[in-house]
Amino acid sequence: MNTSATLSNSMMLVLLIGASDSVAGALTTLLIFAVVVGVYGLCMAPLRSRLSSQSLLPVSLVLAATLTGCADIFLQRSAMQWHQLISLYVGLIGLQCVVLEHNGFFRQPVRAPLNLCGLFAALMVVLAVLRELIGQGSIGHHLSEHWQGLILFSEGLHFATLAPGAFILLGLLLAARQAWTRPAALPEETHHP
Repeated sequence: MNTSATLSNSMMLVLLIGASDSVAGALTTLLIFAVVVGVYGLCMAPLRSRLSSQSLLPVSLVLAATLTGCADIFLQRSAMQWHQLISLYVGLIGLQCVVLEHNGFFRQPVRAPLNLCGLFAALMVVLAVLRELIGQGSIGHHLSEHWQGLILFSEGLHFATLAPGAFILLGLLLAARQAWTRPAALPEETHHP
């Protein structure tokens, strides 16, 4: 794995761990991520061929910062409670756009980026549901001001809503996936004399 792919994956990890402490935060982050990355990809497509390699990075930075700034202002004006959940991570979405541009993410055939974004979205939603369920005992607590969420048990393990708990839960999910997808070991043949 090259250095730029590692940087891209680590940037997605920051969003995954940081914004998945609640289902509402994860869904809001995914919505903002999809809109900003989609509009960024559409805007950069005609510009990419006209820009030199030296001017690509500054244009990319300005466009990503503009889009995330507009998304942040729109979210702040329309849904303040959701803005408070993810305001720290909106700027990271713009930085993720720049890193993805540097890695050639937007120059790939459409299927590969959609697969990566779909995998990221699925993992974020699963992690958010598990973290909120284990950490608070309910699901969907922050989705509405008038709805308290689906309460399954009264007390949760608060550690799951913190970043270290998210890393542990993510590690358990990855271990479960690896155990599930690992091919069954073939039994060794024994020769009896």
